[in-house]
Amino acid sequence: MKAAVLYEAKTDLVIEDIAVSDPGPREVLIRTVACGVCRSDLHFIDGAFPHPVPTVPGHEAAGIVEAVGSDVAHLKVGDHVITFFTVFCGSCEMCITGRPSLCVDPSTRRAKDAPPRLSLKDGTPLAPFLNLSAYAEMMLVHENACVAISKEMPLDRAALLGCAVITGAGAIFNDSRLRPGETVAVIGCGGIGLAAINAAKIAGAGAIIAIDPVADKLDLAKKLGATHGLDASDPDLTKKVIAMTEGGVNYAIEAVGRPNTAELAWNILRRGGTATILGMIAPGGSVSIAGPTFLTGKKLQGSLLGSTRFPIDMPRLVEMYLDGRLDLDTMVAERIRLDDVNAAMAKLRTGDTVRSVIEFA
Repeated sequence: MKAAVLYEAKTDLVIEDIAVSDPGPREVLIRTVACGVCRSDLHFIDGAFPHPVPTVPGHEAAGIVEAVGSDVAHLKVGDHVITFFTVFCGSCEMCITGRPSLCVDPSTRRAKDAPPRLSLKDGTPLAPFLNLSAYAEMMLVHENACVAISKEMPLDRAALLGCAVITGAGAIFNDSRLRPGETVAVIGCGGIGLAAINAAKIAGAGAIIAIDPVADKLDLAKKLGATHGLDASDPDLTKKVIAMTEGGVNYAIEAVGRPNTAELAWNILRRGGTATILGMIAPGGSVSIAGPTFLTGKKLQGSLLGSTRFPIDMPRLVEMYLDGRLDLDTMVAERIRLDDVNAAMAKLRTGDTVRSVIEFA
């Protein structure tokens, strides 16, 4: 099968044929139909975050089950599925307390003495990328790394739910638990930020303030529900947010991954507000907060994939799309082939696009 292979950080992906193993007892083989090109992949490709190589990147995908292992209980051949990279075991402390996105139980991985899930044609093992390696015509994953969805759902839109949408929407529904009339600011209007804005509209937020340096992205944010759009480069940005909300927002969502934007999220909160950091701040980065501001009762929290409960929340998001509440169509900037993945990465580096979606034949 064809896949995009990363041999070394800071180099282009190479499209070539690789081999995929047969499903193990709790594994499913998925024919990849669509995969979003996410900035998180770019962080690894560009070396901001270390990762073993060679590997096949990609982690925001949807497809159709082609084969299942002997012990798979909840999936069958022909199911349409969305994948997610934080595979969960279902029995550890994190899972049974309702936090499956934080599961790190090693039982979901292949044993060290087992053959690799993916390998080059010469037999060289390919390091698993975020449990998925989705820039490939097939994915071989643990059964708890995907969830079956309605076959009415277009899979090119469903793919976005696997990372951007569950992260952004989850930050609103799960992490913030925003109530009607409350105010929210979203810093960064890429896929995750736009999903948060759309979810805030669904949740009945009052003011929804989109913050980004790119005018076209602010226009998209308003289409998805933002009531205000502010230029992130404005030196008076913090003062403007505090003034227009009469003291700051109830919730701030950071979807960029930089120390200064995390600090901005804290600074534009009202007393008692909560800032949720979704962006991937690179190793070595740190956030500085003035000590006395903790006395205002504000909260700063991290989140992985919007604290999503995958088997419950993802089918609900599918229904929100199918009934017209969740807008995924606006988020797709372009549909491309696997051969165009390096060009899509280049666009991400310049911030010129929201979401490129790879479609597989």
